Amino acid sequence: MQIIRSIQNRIYEIRDERVMLDYDLAGLYEVETKVFNQAIKRNIKRFPTDFMFQLTRTEWNGLKILAIPQSVEIQSIAKDWSQIVTGSQKHRSKIALPYAFTEQGVAMLSGILNSDRAIKMNIAIMRAFVEVRRVLLQQTDIKEQLRLIRDRITEHDVQLSQIYDSIENLLDEKAAQRKWDDRERIGFKK
Repeated sequence: MQIIRSIQNRIYEIRDERVMLDYDLAGLYEVETKVFNQAIKRNIKRFPTDFMFQLTRTEWNGLKILAIPQSVEIQSIAKDWSQIVTGSQKHRSKIALPYAFTEQGVAMLSGILNSDRAIKMNIAIMRAFVEVRRVLLQQTDIKEQLRLIRDRITEHDVQLSQIYDSIENLLDEKAAQRKWDDRERIGFKK
């Protein structure tokens, strides 16, 4: 479960897509970012723009604060060993912009990277994407419930306002009736 949380921390929202960056994936697969990207370029036909895209300078500058890789302990799926994984971003050229891989792009990586580690990490990454999607669906459910409650409360506010207005009108009528009944009578008295 810790490995999935670690992977979830590496999933970013860019261009309305949940993506992972090349150096994070390279770190998880335990290869250098340069080697990782070379494997992608050799198989570029497998990665259309909805599977992989390169960040713009603006996107990268906006993401830099969040995307600075830190040493993260990741427990192996095999559970009998652990690794310290660091991103390879420090080796990235100042000019080169990272590539972002959508969930489909990460799935396509399984056909390119074929080591045992890559297969295990791919399974863990797919599970992390599924978990993120599940959490987002729960949040959507909660938002919908809150919207319904807000609508119901607004409806109740209108109804309560009408009740208060009716009560005030009744009280005003009673007060007017009392004033009429308590007035000093003029004319003939019986």
